This record gives sequence, C-alpha cells and structure tokens, in this order.
Amino acid sequence: MINNRLHALWHPECYHGWGRKKRFFEGWYYKLVSENQEHALAIIPGIAMDENGEKQAFIQVLDGKSLKATYHKFDVEEFKPTPKKHALKIKMNFFSKEKLVLDLPNLKGELFFKNLTPWSNSFFSPGIMGPFSFIPFMECYHGILSMDHDIKGILLLDRKKISFEKGKGYMEKDWGHSFPEGYIWMQSNNFSKKGISLKASVAKIPWLKNSFIGHIAGVLINNKLIEFTTYNNTRIITCKVNKNNVLIEMENTRYRLLINAEREKATYLAAPISGFMNGRIEESMSSKIHTILLDKKTKQTLLNDTGLSAGIEVAGNYKLLIK
Repeated sequence: MINNRLHALWHPECYHGWGRKKRFFEGWYYKLVSENQEHALAIIPGIAMDENGEKQAFIQVLDGKSLKATYHKFDVEEFKPTPKKHALKIKMNFFSKEKLVLDLPNLKGELFFKNLTPWSNSFFSPGIMGPFSFIPFMECYHGILSMDHDIKGILLLDRKKISFEKGKGYMEKDWGHSFPEGYIWMQSNNFSKKGISLKASVAKIPWLKNSFIGHIAGVLINNKLIEFTTYNNTRIITCKVNKNNVLIEMENTRYRLLINAEREKATYLAAPISGFMNGRIEESMSSKIHTILLDKKTKQTLLNDTGLSAGIEVAGNYKLLIK
C-alpha cells in the first residue's frame, strides 16, 4: 500500500487512495468534444468515502450541450484500480490515459486517445501541484493528465451514435477530502488553431490555521506549456466575476496572461465534502474564453484567440477570490 501511494506521488494519474478508509475522494475528469463541437461530454469516474467510512464508487456524465447530468452509483467492490498505473475498472467500465470503455444505461462505447500532452513533471515538482504535492494535509490535490489530445471512436448516447473521430480531449483529476470553499476553474482546447489549450483556476487554499489564494494556469502553444503558478512567482493582478463574465489577469517574470471568459448556462454536478459527494457545483461546457498571452521580454503577442466549448465552474464563496 505504502509503495503504491509513494509511486502515485510522482505519477498523479495513478490512484492515491490505497489504504484510505474514510474522509477521502478521488475522481478523474475526461472532457470529450466532437470535431464539429456539436457534442461535449465530461465523464467523471471516482470513489468517495465519508467520515464514518461509508463508501461508494461513481461515474458522473455531463452532457454539456443538452445541459443534462447523470450520476451512476456503484458498490465500492466494483471500484478496481491498478497499482502503479492508471487502469481503473468500475464494473464493466474502464478508464486509462489511452482509452475509456463505457457501459452505462444511457452511454456505451469505446474511445481511444493519442498524442497526449501532460503537465511538466520533475522529481521536486511532480505535476501541476509542484512542491505542494509533498504537503500531507492539503484539502484537495490536482493533476493534469493531458492538456490536449486526439480522440478516435464512437459513443452511443441515449441510443444515438456520436462520432468523436478527430475530436479533442482533455484529462485531469482531483483527490483529497473536499473541494475548496471557493474556486474558479476553466478550460478550453478548441481554439482556431490546433494544439492550443488553456487551463486556469483560482481557489481559496486552507493552510495550517490560515489560508491563501492559490492559482494555477497553463497555456499550451507551439508544443510548449507556459505555466502560471503560485510556486513560480506568478501573481494575480485581476480577478473579477459577474453573472456574464470571469476576468483574470496573471503575470510572472516573463509572461502576462489575460482571460475574459463568457459564462453560459450551467448544469449541476455532485462534488465532495469531507470525502462524500454531498456538495453541488455548476459547470458549463459551452462557454467561450478569450485569451491573450504576452511575452514581456520580446513584447510579442503570442496568442490572441477565443477558446470554444469551454468548461467553466464558479463555485462556493467565490467572492473571496475577487481582486
């Protein structure tokens, strides 16, 4: 068990819950957008354990275009992760970095993923959490399995065939015991040019007896991931939220990132509180994110484009994040 958890520390895609018996959750997030962007799904498999040790496995499905969400609950014995690699079975459903197989009442089929682009990883900075990965008391940990990748395959949704051939995928995950008290999350990899992806989040992070506002963003462009994080001396200049827009401006020593996200209608999803999926958040998958990336050294505009079929969550007491 200990070896499996140590291995997962440097491999965020792997299961982290070995030996856990209560107050713990872990979930993987697969975003699927068809080539014509008429279909956008989020598939979220995971496990949840409350403070009393009651456990359940689950698969959530969000249909971002029709604004429908379904929550499929399974006995915990059906949740079968694989040590030291991401290969998860939940009953007849299977999830890995390379493919997923779905056998749900309203959703069936098999998809394959190629040309994955994970977040950078090193011994002292294993994934998007960086050095915070080593802190044992964090409320929620985060991992990026792929900022952008290609999809191949067909799904049967409510008895209707949906082709994801040449579609775009994004893959991340969370684990811990609760989502932050207040946070903003957004992502899109459907820009006008292929191979561009944006992910950004701002959240209130509990720290010992206090808290701080943490932020993580990344722009994948020209096969390079430009990172904006709390631990690489990025600072937030602006963070504003209203019912129509989210405005965020970040900068570090080399780059400046300006985001204007247009919020659209959202759908409720289950979210973890003290390990169990009793919370509620809202996610849109049809939003737009206008993104400007500036190189301060060369004074060049590296990106000035709008990401479509964007996922956006503005959750909890987000007013704590306003700046």
